[in-house]
Amino acid sequence: MIKREEYMKRIRPFIGTDLVKVLTGIRRSGKSVMLQLIQEEMLQSGIEKSQFLSYNFESMRNAHLCTAETLYREILEKAEKKTEKIYLFLDEIQEVADWEKCINSLRVDLDCDIYITGSNAKLLSGELATYLAGRYVEFIIYPFSYPEFKELYMSIFSDADDAACFRIYLISGGMPYLGNLRYAKEPSIQYLEELYNSVVLKHILKRNHVRDVDLLERIIAYMTANIGTSFSATSISRFLKSEGRKVSVETILNYIRYCLDAYLFYRVKRRDLQGKQLLTTNEKYYIADHGIREAVFGSNMKDINLILENIVYMELLRRGYRVVAGKSGEKEIDFIGEKKGGRLYIQVTYLLASEDTVQREFGVYDTIRDNFPKYVVSMDELDMSRNGIKHRNIRDFLQMPLWE
Repeated sequence: MIKREEYMKRIRPFIGTDLVKVLTGIRRSGKSVMLQLIQEEMLQSGIEKSQFLSYNFESMRNAHLCTAETLYREILEKAEKKTEKIYLFLDEIQEVADWEKCINSLRVDLDCDIYITGSNAKLLSGELATYLAGRYVEFIIYPFSYPEFKELYMSIFSDADDAACFRIYLISGGMPYLGNLRYAKEPSIQYLEELYNSVVLKHILKRNHVRDVDLLERIIAYMTANIGTSFSATSISRFLKSEGRKVSVETILNYIRYCLDAYLFYRVKRRDLQGKQLLTTNEKYYIADHGIREAVFGSNMKDINLILENIVYMELLRRGYRVVAGKSGEKEIDFIGEKKGGRLYIQVTYLLASEDTVQREFGVYDTIRDNFPKYVVSMDELDMSRNGIKHRNIRDFLQMPLWE
């Protein structure tokens, strides 16, 4: 198992506290493994395995526990036989009806430390706000970063170099299970297609009672094809109309929200840097894992510029940045990341292949007068930094421990 220390650093301070630890993210991003890693750390600290109670609610063996009342009785009965603090690990908790009531009661009635996972953003809305307001912390678990991918890939193919690893990463993406398939092309594509289908079927269609499957698939296809490109629900409506489908903007917005709730896509708002306000139209969307895009839609290498953007954006999220796209006059800045009062600007391109490209990518910063770090990130191997603006090869950029 990849240790995923970046997540453990954030979770570690909350181990043993009475706050409920909520791990969310797209299906198969490694949430269950994170529960195992937490348990391993607890065992090393002297906690006994007998103090753990673990349930995975996607397993049929736990189907009889998928209501709040039955699960509460089950855990209470087992806890009463123990004399020490118990540690609860509840995987895919959204399968349990009214689970919030159960978790809140366990938190109140038992000396316990609770960890839950779920694959839908609605996990943290609705009744959770009522029952657990101020009593939980959330950790979003993303697919592998490039350094995590590289660690796993080189444990399988020890003679691979950095450039070779990154070429595979561009196509395969970061879903952890692909290591079990040794990154073989056809099995990897089949796995990612099935993963995509399970997200669409179980976490979008079923959970939101969507009846127009064709419409949902068309909207997802449009968003997948246009990652990193500014567009609006009205743009999608016009596109669908050109294909003979008349769909309201409101319906499209609902379907987009379902995709965001399932962590299939992430939305990036745009900010006018001169007016210092968020723009309400033409947002950008990125897919949770670019390997899914290759498996389902193809053409990652054809759209390499957008894929590099997607990779950088997801890395910003992993590192805890709040991200917007910037607009300064007629110029667009790909990403502005903000965290703890700090900020950085990032412009992403495939290659700085001509002086015109260099002027365009570095020139977006001409009107930005602050002293926060400004980057241009590309596949170029040579350092082309200038005028205080840092140029980085994307592999190096993704592996930098700190962005300064």
